[in-house]
Amino acid sequence: MQLMLEKGAAGGGLRERKKRATRAALSEAAVRLAAEHGGEKVTVEAISAAAGVSVRTFFNYFDSRDDAFVVIDADAGARMRRAVLDAPADLSPLAALREAMAAELAEAEQQHELWRLHAEVLHASPHLLARGVGAHMAAEADLADAVAERLRGVGDTGGPGSGAGPEPVTGPGSGLYPRLLAAVAGAAVRTSMDHWSAHQEEAAFLDVFHEVFTLLAAGLPAPSA
Repeated sequence: MQLMLEKGAAGGGLRERKKRATRAALSEAAVRLAAEHGGEKVTVEAISAAAGVSVRTFFNYFDSRDDAFVVIDADAGARMRRAVLDAPADLSPLAALREAMAAELAEAEQQHELWRLHAEVLHASPHLLARGVGAHMAAEADLADAVAERLRGVGDTGGPGSGAGPEPVTGPGSGLYPRLLAAVAGAAVRTSMDHWSAHQEEAAFLDVFHEVFTLLAAGLPAPSA
């Protein structure tokens, strides 16, 4: 059963793909309705109708109305965790995170409008924003845990993108390095998205994303004059 669930979380099973599509349709309906009418005025009934499902189906996917606004893809964290743990042993922790995130962001350009609306909805509602920040922090902690588990399994104590350097203050898989790496990777994604949004005509999003991670792996050297 566990193997089937993991495979489904990665999109391998038809039933799981249908469930993910339904959840995505509900989240998209919630975000678009909230962007148009304001989050406080959107009901579960309206979200369900817009997504073409029943209210009962809505509550099969979300515990409350607010959950539909806050989390667009509840399975993304599990997929990234599995990808980090399954990445080839010769990849640095930073590279493993990069590849896991790149897989989730493959359709970022197509989803850009929805992500923009999602950010607007959260910022327009203080309590939704607070929940969104909480969800982000939880997702970052999950990624840090995956990095820590990977380090314990692989035995890599070097810094991101490097097999050399001074001995770390903390041991493999301990809290400081995984937490920092997860936070830095999250900041790299946000920076990539912000830059690409302002320069869409210059490069594809994934090209910007990989350039940002290349700079990280190189230790963020100052640009030459």
